[in-house]
Amino acid sequence: MPNPSVGAVIVHENEIIGEGYTSPYGGAHAEVHAIRSVHVNRSKLGKDFAKADTEKLLSQSTLYVTLEPCSHHGKTPPCADLIIKNGIKKVIIGTVDPFAKVAGAGIKKLKDAGIEVVVGVLEAACIASNIRFFTFYQKKRPYIILKWAETQDGFIAPKTRNAQAPVWITNTYSRQLVHKWRSEEQAILVGANTVIADNPSLTTRSWEGKNPTRIVISNGMTLDPNMAIYNDAAPTITIDSHDITEICDTLYTEGIQSVLIEGGAKTLQRFIDTNVWDEARIFKGTTAFKEGTRAPQLSKKFEILSTQNISNDIVTMYKNTTA
Repeated sequence: MPNPSVGAVIVHENEIIGEGYTSPYGGAHAEVHAIRSVHVNRSKLGKDFAKADTEKLLSQSTLYVTLEPCSHHGKTPPCADLIIKNGIKKVIIGTVDPFAKVAGAGIKKLKDAGIEVVVGVLEAACIASNIRFFTFYQKKRPYIILKWAETQDGFIAPKTRNAQAPVWITNTYSRQLVHKWRSEEQAILVGANTVIADNPSLTTRSWEGKNPTRIVISNGMTLDPNMAIYNDAAPTITIDSHDITEICDTLYTEGIQSVLIEGGAKTLQRFIDTNVWDEARIFKGTTAFKEGTRAPQLSKKFEILSTQNISNDIVTMYKNTTA
Protein backbone atom coordinates (compact mmCIF):
# COMPACT_ATOMS: atom_id res chain seq x y z
CA MET A 1 0.00 0.00 0.00
CA PRO A 2 -0.84 2.53 -1.25
CA ASN A 3 0.03 0.83 -4.56
CA PRO A 4 -1.83 -2.31 -5.64
CA SER A 5 -0.11 -5.68 -5.70
CA VAL A 6 0.39 -6.60 -9.36
CA GLY A 7 1.88 -9.61 -11.13
CA ALA A 8 3.13 -9.88 -14.71
CA VAL A 9 4.53 -12.59 -16.96
CA ILE A 10 5.98 -12.43 -20.48
CA VAL A 11 5.24 -15.39 -22.74
CA HIS A 12 7.06 -16.36 -25.97
CA GLU A 13 5.55 -19.24 -27.93
CA ASN A 14 3.76 -20.62 -24.84
CA GLU A 15 6.87 -20.44 -22.66
CA ILE A 16 7.32 -17.94 -19.83
CA ILE A 17 10.53 -15.99 -20.42
CA GLY A 18 10.03 -13.24 -17.86
CA GLU A 19 8.04 -12.51 -14.72
CA GLY A 20 7.79 -9.87 -12.04
CA TYR A 21 5.68 -8.38 -9.26
CA THR A 22 5.31 -4.97 -7.65
CA SER A 23 8.08 -3.80 -5.35
CA PRO A 24 7.33 -2.09 -2.02
CA TYR A 25 6.03 1.47 -2.43
CA GLY A 26 8.43 3.62 -4.45
CA GLY A 27 10.06 0.67 -6.21
CA ALA A 28 9.64 -0.76 -9.70
CA HIS A 29 6.29 -2.12 -10.86
CA ALA A 30 5.53 -5.67 -12.02
CA GLU A 31 5.93 -4.91 -15.73
CA VAL A 32 9.37 -3.38 -15.18
CA HIS A 33 10.62 -6.43 -13.30
CA ALA A 34 9.14 -8.78 -15.90
CA ILE A 35 10.87 -7.00 -18.79
CA ARG A 36 14.16 -6.79 -16.92
CA SER A 37 14.01 -10.48 -16.10
CA VAL A 38 13.95 -11.40 -19.82
CA HIS A 39 17.50 -10.01 -20.09
CA VAL A 40 18.58 -12.09 -17.10
CA ASN A 41 16.74 -15.26 -18.14
CA ARG A 42 17.90 -15.55 -21.76
CA SER A 43 20.98 -17.60 -20.84
CA LYS A 44 18.83 -20.01 -18.82
CA LEU A 45 16.27 -20.67 -21.54
CA GLY A 46 18.35 -22.73 -23.94
CA LYS A 47 20.78 -21.92 -26.74
CA ASP A 48 18.13 -20.53 -29.08
CA PHE A 49 17.05 -17.96 -26.52
CA ALA A 50 20.63 -17.22 -25.49
CA LYS A 51 21.44 -16.24 -29.06
CA ALA A 52 18.27 -14.28 -29.58
CA ASP A 53 18.19 -10.53 -29.36
CA THR A 54 16.15 -9.44 -26.34
CA GLU A 55 14.34 -6.79 -28.33
CA LYS A 56 13.32 -9.38 -30.93
CA LEU A 57 12.14 -11.77 -28.22
CA LEU A 58 9.95 -9.09 -26.63
CA SER A 59 8.49 -8.07 -29.99
CA GLN A 60 7.32 -11.66 -30.47
CA SER A 61 5.95 -12.04 -26.95
CA THR A 62 2.73 -11.41 -25.03
CA LEU A 63 2.65 -9.61 -21.69
CA TYR A 64 0.08 -10.80 -19.15
CA VAL A 65 -0.60 -8.42 -16.25
CA THR A 66 -3.23 -8.53 -13.50
CA LEU A 67 -3.93 -4.77 -13.54
CA GLU A 68 -3.88 -2.11 -16.25
CA PRO A 69 -0.35 -0.69 -16.75
CA CYS A 70 0.04 2.81 -15.32
CA SER A 71 0.18 5.74 -17.71
CA HIS A 72 1.30 8.57 -15.40
CA HIS A 73 4.48 9.65 -13.66
CA GLY A 74 4.36 8.82 -9.94
CA LYS A 75 7.27 7.45 -7.93
CA THR A 76 8.27 5.65 -11.15
CA PRO A 77 7.81 6.33 -14.90
CA PRO A 78 4.72 5.01 -16.74
CA CYS A 79 4.76 1.26 -17.36
CA ALA A 80 2.72 1.76 -20.56
CA ASP A 81 5.63 3.75 -22.02
CA LEU A 82 8.09 0.97 -21.14
CA ILE A 83 5.90 -1.65 -22.83
CA ILE A 84 5.70 0.47 -25.98
CA LYS A 85 9.45 1.17 -25.94
CA ASN A 86 10.24 -2.56 -25.76
CA GLY A 87 8.10 -3.39 -28.77
CA ILE A 88 5.69 -5.81 -27.10
CA LYS A 89 2.84 -6.33 -29.55
CA LYS A 90 0.14 -7.91 -27.36
CA VAL A 91 -0.93 -7.25 -23.77
CA ILE A 92 -3.49 -9.27 -21.78
CA ILE A 93 -4.90 -7.25 -18.84
CA GLY A 94 -6.91 -8.70 -15.96
CA THR A 95 -8.83 -5.55 -15.11
CA VAL A 96 -8.95 -1.78 -15.54
CA ASP A 97 -7.23 0.29 -12.83
CA PRO A 98 -9.83 2.23 -10.74
CA PHE A 99 -7.28 4.93 -9.83
CA ALA A 100 -8.40 8.14 -11.55
CA LYS A 101 -4.95 8.95 -12.98
CA VAL A 102 -4.97 5.62 -14.85
CA ALA A 103 -8.59 4.37 -15.29
CA GLY A 104 -8.33 3.35 -18.93
CA ALA A 105 -5.59 5.80 -19.91
CA GLY A 106 -2.94 3.06 -19.84
CA ILE A 107 -5.06 0.87 -22.12
CA LYS A 108 -5.67 3.77 -24.50
CA LYS A 109 -1.96 4.58 -24.66
CA LEU A 110 -1.13 0.98 -25.58
CA LYS A 111 -3.85 0.82 -28.24
CA ASP A 112 -2.80 4.16 -29.70
CA ALA A 113 0.70 2.71 -30.11
CA GLY A 114 -0.72 -0.15 -32.19
CA ILE A 115 -0.55 -2.80 -29.46
CA GLU A 116 -3.25 -5.48 -29.35
CA VAL A 117 -4.92 -5.25 -25.95
CA VAL A 118 -7.31 -7.75 -24.35
CA VAL A 119 -9.02 -6.68 -21.10
CA GLY A 120 -11.06 -8.66 -18.56
CA VAL A 121 -9.32 -12.04 -18.44
CA LEU A 122 -9.89 -13.60 -14.99
CA GLU A 123 -11.19 -10.19 -13.97
CA ALA A 124 -13.00 -11.27 -10.79
CA ALA A 125 -9.88 -12.98 -9.45
CA CYS A 126 -7.72 -9.97 -10.33
CA ILE A 127 -10.08 -7.60 -8.51
CA ALA A 128 -10.23 -9.94 -5.49
CA SER A 129 -6.44 -9.93 -5.24
CA ASN A 130 -6.57 -6.14 -4.78
CA ILE A 131 -9.97 -5.76 -3.13
CA ARG A 132 -8.71 -3.15 -0.65
CA PHE A 133 -7.33 -0.98 -3.46
CA PHE A 134 -10.54 -1.30 -5.50
CA THR A 135 -12.82 -0.60 -2.52
CA PHE A 136 -10.83 2.51 -1.61
CA TYR A 137 -11.03 4.07 -5.07
CA GLN A 138 -14.50 2.88 -6.09
CA LYS A 139 -16.37 3.38 -2.79
CA LYS A 140 -14.21 6.22 -1.40
CA ARG A 141 -13.71 4.39 1.88
CA PRO A 142 -11.45 1.71 3.33
CA TYR A 143 -12.08 -2.00 3.02
CA ILE A 144 -13.72 -2.72 6.39
CA ILE A 145 -13.25 -5.94 8.36
CA LEU A 146 -15.26 -6.45 11.55
CA LYS A 147 -13.72 -8.68 14.19
CA TRP A 148 -14.93 -9.79 17.58
CA ALA A 149 -14.91 -12.74 19.97
CA GLU A 150 -18.02 -13.94 21.75
CA THR A 151 -18.73 -16.49 24.44
CA GLN A 152 -20.75 -19.65 24.01
CA ASP A 153 -23.76 -17.76 25.37
CA GLY A 154 -23.31 -14.77 23.06
CA PHE A 155 -21.54 -12.12 25.13
CA ILE A 156 -18.65 -9.94 24.00
CA ALA A 157 -17.74 -8.59 27.46
CA PRO A 158 -18.57 -9.47 31.10
CA LYS A 159 -20.87 -7.38 33.27
CA THR A 160 -18.01 -6.52 35.65
CA ARG A 161 -14.23 -6.80 35.55
CA ASN A 162 -11.46 -6.68 38.12
CA ALA A 163 -8.88 -4.68 36.18
CA GLN A 164 -8.39 -2.26 33.26
CA ALA A 165 -7.39 -5.07 30.92
CA PRO A 166 -9.00 -7.40 28.38
CA VAL A 167 -11.06 -10.35 29.62
CA TRP A 168 -10.02 -13.07 27.21
CA ILE A 169 -12.68 -15.17 25.50
CA THR A 170 -10.38 -16.96 23.05
CA ASN A 171 -7.17 -18.96 23.42
CA THR A 172 -3.57 -17.95 22.71
CA TYR A 173 -3.59 -19.31 19.16
CA SER A 174 -6.68 -17.33 18.20
CA ARG A 175 -5.17 -14.17 19.65
CA GLN A 176 -1.99 -14.76 17.66
CA LEU A 177 -4.08 -15.09 14.49
CA VAL A 178 -5.65 -11.71 15.25
CA HIS A 179 -2.18 -10.18 15.48
CA LYS A 180 -1.38 -11.66 12.08
CA TRP A 181 -4.55 -10.03 10.71
CA ARG A 182 -3.49 -6.70 12.22
CA SER A 183 -0.19 -6.90 10.33
CA GLU A 184 -2.13 -7.34 7.06
CA GLU A 185 -4.29 -4.22 7.36
CA GLN A 186 -3.39 -0.56 7.23
CA ALA A 187 -5.35 0.49 10.33
CA ILE A 188 -7.20 -0.82 13.37
CA LEU A 189 -10.19 0.96 14.95
CA VAL A 190 -11.79 0.89 18.39
CA GLY A 191 -14.13 3.12 20.37
CA ALA A 192 -13.19 5.16 23.44
CA ASN A 193 -15.04 2.78 25.77
CA THR A 194 -12.80 -0.10 24.65
CA VAL A 195 -9.71 2.03 25.26
CA ILE A 196 -10.90 2.90 28.77
CA ALA A 197 -11.99 -0.64 29.66
CA ASP A 198 -9.05 -2.60 28.19
CA ASN A 199 -6.18 -0.11 27.79
CA PRO A 200 -5.11 -1.98 24.62
CA SER A 201 -1.94 -1.31 22.64
CA LEU A 202 -3.44 -2.70 19.38
CA THR A 203 -0.07 -3.86 18.04
CA THR A 204 1.22 -7.03 16.36
CA ARG A 205 3.34 -8.03 19.36
CA SER A 206 2.47 -11.75 18.91
CA TRP A 207 3.27 -11.73 15.20
CA GLU A 208 6.17 -10.31 13.22
CA GLY A 209 4.83 -7.54 11.05
CA LYS A 210 4.10 -3.84 10.81
CA ASN A 211 1.83 -2.34 13.45
CA PRO A 212 -1.33 -0.82 11.95
CA THR A 213 -2.26 2.83 12.40
CA ARG A 214 -4.55 3.04 15.42
CA ILE A 215 -7.90 4.83 15.11
CA VAL A 216 -9.86 5.86 18.21
CA ILE A 217 -13.46 7.03 18.00
CA SER A 218 -13.56 9.39 20.98
CA ASN A 219 -17.01 11.00 20.48
CA GLY A 220 -15.92 13.88 22.70
CA MET A 221 -14.54 11.71 25.50
CA THR A 222 -11.21 12.74 27.03
CA LEU A 223 -8.67 9.94 27.12
CA ASP A 224 -5.55 9.73 29.28
CA PRO A 225 -2.53 10.47 27.05
CA ASN A 226 -0.53 7.91 29.04
CA MET A 227 -2.70 5.02 27.86
CA ALA A 228 -1.04 2.29 25.78
CA ILE A 229 -2.77 3.31 22.58
CA TYR A 230 -0.75 6.55 22.60
CA ASN A 231 2.66 4.91 22.86
CA ASP A 232 5.19 5.24 20.03
CA ALA A 233 4.61 1.74 18.60
CA ALA A 234 2.39 3.14 15.82
CA PRO A 235 0.60 6.35 14.84
CA THR A 236 -2.75 7.03 16.51
CA ILE A 237 -5.56 9.10 14.97
CA THR A 238 -8.46 10.29 17.11
CA ILE A 239 -11.82 10.94 15.43
CA ASP A 240 -14.36 12.95 17.43
CA SER A 241 -17.48 11.44 15.91
CA HIS A 242 -19.42 8.19 15.88
CA ASP A 243 -21.12 8.94 12.56
CA ILE A 244 -20.03 6.16 10.21
CA THR A 245 -20.00 8.38 7.11
CA GLU A 246 -17.79 10.94 8.84
CA ILE A 247 -15.46 8.21 10.09
CA CYS A 248 -15.11 6.71 6.60
CA ASP A 249 -14.58 10.14 5.06
CA THR A 250 -11.78 10.85 7.54
CA LEU A 251 -10.11 7.49 6.89
CA TYR A 252 -10.37 8.07 3.13
CA THR A 253 -8.80 11.51 3.50
CA GLU A 254 -5.99 9.93 5.53
CA GLY A 255 -5.35 7.49 2.67
CA ILE A 256 -6.24 4.41 4.71
CA GLN A 257 -7.25 1.59 2.36
CA SER A 258 -8.19 -1.04 4.94
CA VAL A 259 -9.25 -1.08 8.57
CA LEU A 260 -9.86 -3.83 11.12
CA ILE A 261 -12.70 -2.85 13.48
CA GLU A 262 -12.08 -4.49 16.86
CA GLY A 263 -14.96 -3.12 18.86
CA GLY A 264 -16.59 -2.80 21.26
CA ALA A 265 -20.13 -3.85 20.68
CA LYS A 266 -21.63 -0.39 20.04
CA THR A 267 -18.96 0.58 17.52
CA LEU A 268 -19.25 -2.73 15.67
CA GLN A 269 -23.06 -2.59 15.61
CA ARG A 270 -23.02 0.93 14.13
CA PHE A 271 -21.02 -0.33 11.14
CA ILE A 272 -23.40 -3.29 10.81
CA ASP A 273 -26.57 -1.20 11.10
CA THR A 274 -25.38 1.26 8.45
CA ASN A 275 -24.27 -1.69 6.28
CA VAL A 276 -20.75 -0.32 5.92
CA TRP A 277 -18.62 -3.43 6.21
CA ASP A 278 -17.05 -5.94 3.82
CA GLU A 279 -15.96 -8.87 5.99
CA ALA A 280 -16.70 -10.11 9.49
CA ARG A 281 -14.44 -12.49 11.38
CA ILE A 282 -16.16 -13.85 14.47
CA PHE A 283 -14.62 -16.09 17.12
CA LYS A 284 -16.71 -18.32 19.36
CA GLY A 285 -14.84 -19.25 22.54
CA THR A 286 -15.51 -22.01 25.04
CA THR A 287 -16.32 -19.77 28.01
CA ALA A 288 -19.69 -18.42 29.20
CA PHE A 289 -20.37 -15.09 30.98
CA LYS A 290 -24.11 -15.62 31.66
CA GLU A 291 -24.51 -11.83 31.68
CA GLY A 292 -22.72 -8.79 30.31
CA THR A 293 -22.54 -6.99 26.94
CA ARG A 294 -24.26 -8.85 24.15
CA ALA A 295 -22.24 -9.55 20.98
CA PRO A 296 -23.18 -7.63 17.82
CA GLN A 297 -25.62 -9.20 15.38
CA LEU A 298 -25.00 -9.30 11.65
CA SER A 299 -27.86 -8.06 9.48
CA LYS A 300 -28.56 -7.84 5.75
CA LYS A 301 -27.37 -10.62 3.48
CA PHE A 302 -24.02 -12.26 3.95
CA GLU A 303 -22.08 -15.28 2.77
CA ILE A 304 -20.06 -17.61 4.99
CA LEU A 305 -16.58 -17.79 3.52
CA SER A 306 -15.06 -20.33 5.90
CA THR A 307 -15.22 -21.90 9.35
CA GLN A 308 -12.13 -23.05 11.20
CA ASN A 309 -11.46 -24.76 14.53
CA ILE A 310 -8.52 -23.29 16.45
CA SER A 311 -7.86 -25.51 19.46
CA ASN A 312 -11.54 -25.52 20.51
CA ASP A 313 -12.20 -21.93 19.44
CA ILE A 314 -14.24 -21.58 16.24
CA VAL A 315 -13.70 -18.67 13.86
CA THR A 316 -16.20 -18.02 11.08
CA MET A 317 -15.49 -15.63 8.21
CA TYR A 318 -18.37 -13.76 6.58
CA LYS A 319 -18.63 -11.62 3.44
CA ASN A 320 -21.19 -8.84 3.10
CA THR A 321 -23.08 -9.43 -0.14
CA THR A 322 -25.00 -6.12 -0.09
CA ALA A 323 -22.39 -3.45 0.74
